Amino acid sequence: MNPVVIIPALNPDEKLILLVEELQKKDLLTIVVDDGSGAEYAAIFELLKSKYACDVCTHPSNCGKGRALKTGIRFLLDKYPDSTGFVTADADGQHAVSNIGEIAGALGGNPQALVLGVRNFKDQGIPFRSRFGNKMTSSIFLAVTGTHCQDTQTGLRGVPMQYADLCLGLTGERYEYEMNMLMTFAENKIPFRQVPIETIYIENNRASHFDPIKDSVRIYWNILKYSLSSALSALVDLSLFGLFSTYLFPSMTAKIGLATLLARCISGAVNFMLNKHWVFQNERSLGSQGIKYGALFITQLFLSGLLVELLSDLPIPLLLVKAFIDASLFFASYVIQKKYVFNTVKKGHTIL
Repeated sequence: MNPVVIIPALNPDEKLILLVEELQKKDLLTIVVDDGSGAEYAAIFELLKSKYACDVCTHPSNCGKGRALKTGIRFLLDKYPDSTGFVTADADGQHAVSNIGEIAGALGGNPQALVLGVRNFKDQGIPFRSRFGNKMTSSIFLAVTGTHCQDTQTGLRGVPMQYADLCLGLTGERYEYEMNMLMTFAENKIPFRQVPIETIYIENNRASHFDPIKDSVRIYWNILKYSLSSALSALVDLSLFGLFSTYLFPSMTAKIGLATLLARCISGAVNFMLNKHWVFQNERSLGSQGIKYGALFITQLFLSGLLVELLSDLPIPLLLVKAFIDASLFFASYVIQKKYVFNTVKKGHTIL
């Protein structure tokens, strides 16, 4: 059975009707999720059901794009379990019907991959906020996951049916859901098949319900929490070093080394607990995680000192050298902790 197109819709206009009509001509079934649009938009959804036999799911109030997509996936599993997968598309006309068809077709040749419709952000017609946001997000995504994604903001995606349950289990109710999907697929080593698509912005993307501040915070929230955890641990480390070197070991010859070691051990324990329970929200037993974290902690300390020593002769201020090395280790540590120390991916979801 052909892939089914899932379209979350909030306060749509006639472009949604035209989209469903054109998709029907391509023999593509559609599931439209009314994400709390309200009574004034009811006629549009009724027309989709009566004239085009479109499946419509309705949220009584606005729940967010992530929740709408999960509602559509759940409906898909119940009604179309034999489908080869699903394609997610936007309701505002920013995805050309021909491109939606290309993504649906690409699913057949890539049954193990997440198919992404990617735009060329070098095009002159791209709004600045989208160009800048995508460049920043793509860079962070590459640093955190090691996977290149040309268009992290794309809503046009093709997902094989075998990953439907994985998508249902993802966190995020709004725009952060789409980033969580990319992160989880990359962490599971599920390949990305990136298909170039037409770039369409209608009235400079005015119809978008994306809030550049609130939704960016949601998208980057895990990385922000990790940064805050690291900053708090550094503050604990510095405060304890001052306390121990001044009051606990005031007259000892090796007071700096002892104060550093003791402060670092305590701040490391604080960082471990913050990352376990707050950043990665992993409630598994402490044993193996503590050992893994301890090994990573020691390795990171060793590498930081070694690399700073090796690069100390460069004609660059030592503080800049250390800052660059520690920033690189910071991102590497995030990836290792997320994938290996506090891994919450359910068994059976690692495909390749």
